[in-house]
Amino acid sequence: MSAILSADDLNDFISPGVACIKPVETLPAKEPSASENPYEVTKEDKVQPENLPPAEISLTDCLACSGCVTSAEAVLISMQSHAEVLNTLDAYPEVSFAHPEVQGSEGRIFVASVSPQVRASLAATYNITEQEATHMIDQLLRGPKGLRSGGKHGSGFTWVVDSNTLREAVLVLTADEVGETLSSDLSDPLKPKKPVLSSACPGWICYAEKTHPFILPHLSRLKSPQALSGTFLKTVLSKALNVPASQIWHLAIMPCFDKKLEASREELTDASWYTPGSTTESRAPVRDVDCVITTRELLTLASSRGISLPSLPLQPLPSAFSPRFPDATLDAFLFSKQSLSKQTMNTGTSGGYLHHVLLTFQAKNPGSQIVTQRGRNADVVEYILMSAGGEPLMKAARYYGFRNIQNLVRKLKPARVSRLPGAKTPANRRLMPRNGASSASGSDYVYVEVMACPGGCTNGGGQIRIEDAREVNSTLPQEEPSISTKPTPHEQRSWLARVDEAYYSADSDAETETETQPPLTISENETRVHEALRYWSNLTEIPLAKLAYTTYREVESDVGKPQPAPNDTTRVVELAGKIGGGW
Repeated sequence: MSAILSADDLNDFISPGVACIKPVETLPAKEPSASENPYEVTKEDKVQPENLPPAEISLTDCLACSGCVTSAEAVLISMQSHAEVLNTLDAYPEVSFAHPEVQGSEGRIFVASVSPQVRASLAATYNITEQEATHMIDQLLRGPKGLRSGGKHGSGFTWVVDSNTLREAVLVLTADEVGETLSSDLSDPLKPKKPVLSSACPGWICYAEKTHPFILPHLSRLKSPQALSGTFLKTVLSKALNVPASQIWHLAIMPCFDKKLEASREELTDASWYTPGSTTESRAPVRDVDCVITTRELLTLASSRGISLPSLPLQPLPSAFSPRFPDATLDAFLFSKQSLSKQTMNTGTSGGYLHHVLLTFQAKNPGSQIVTQRGRNADVVEYILMSAGGEPLMKAARYYGFRNIQNLVRKLKPARVSRLPGAKTPANRRLMPRNGASSASGSDYVYVEVMACPGGCTNGGGQIRIEDAREVNSTLPQEEPSISTKPTPHEQRSWLARVDEAYYSADSDAETETETQPPLTISENETRVHEALRYWSNLTEIPLAKLAYTTYREVESDVGKPQPAPNDTTRVVELAGKIGGGW
């Protein structure tokens, strides 16, 4: 979503110079006229043109297209970077989980989770397969020629987890949540209202919390794969190794800058799942995700240590650098090659939440078919699950990009009630397909997959840009050189298509390296995931409701309001340390 910060990006975001307005009180004061005579009239032809500074827009100015980032959030985001990763690795020695003296050690257990969109961006940049990009990241984070080759302590990451595994759990729980919403009482505050809106995109969540609070009851209560990965790793390792959560340092590598903002949420700390012991305990909450860096920052992380990513071995690490996860059952789940969801064009580039919901309901209605209807552009797609007899069973949709999201929000906005005596109560608005044939049934959307980035998560603001890719890989195709080095729209579209192709080829790449296993059915996959989640809950003695679900709240922006004193940033940094457990 943070691609909005660049007017040059190929997307449909508002241009900073057109529709993004900074508060007038933050603009520099206009210098007084040099004229000594206040009564002198100056003609137009004598007015000197003003050399105004170019308009600049930063992450502080605008994060969710409404310019509503608070000063505290700006500080929390700026504190997550590749420098923070290197500083932490140099500040704490890596602790071997097999040593019994872990409890009293001053070191850290370093773990990381990696998004599939990150691997696709690297694969497109270096002209390698998605599986080779996986090995490249492993070699950098865990291998002897990566981060371990330098630094004060030679520290590296013990485990690097594919966030797809926890995404699989989110997909299954999403289908469960949608089904429960349809069958439960509409007034149940613990269930989202219909239509259920996906909540994995932090840019979309930021926009909803700060500009349209009436959207919040519709948001899915499930954590995103990033957040669930952090909760999973910290709870399991803390329990299995008998170490405090603060001693486990979790890095997430994501395609989106807004994931930094998600990691800073106070709801995503161990305060939501930690149960204090019998003794009086007073401590700061610990984040489930300690730091988030983007794909571009991953390149900077390597170059800061003098590491050339293409020179790293594109092969699996030896077993000495691949210790088993402490719990055998969860090790089999976390690093399993079996999964139901595939990265295909049908699932999209953002995790396939909507597609999985449709497949789940289709499996419960034998003979049903999924009918696809494209909306006003490629980022709006409507789906209807039709029964064997041709009756619509459910309707769903996909909305990507803020222009489309704004249309969705307008449809969900409650109608105003007239105060005139005798006025009728307006009927609730319905999300209706635009063609007459489909709208005749009069049913609402059941589920909507919402993502802030046009084109989905492969087009995230933190992904490697085409101009960056050309700097590190001179073999990439380039059009005829021109006066401007700015990529043309055609080049940008071709680049995004290249990243999408790498993303969709992930499953075929994996099959070439491992023995193919028979695909799981919907029910088999649900059973596998539910058993793993149940085992996780029993192991940690924490209810699944605390582990996998979160909450949202209305947030009031401080943009355009009186700002605190300039030195208030120090106080915010101190506050961030209290919230984050030692940032």
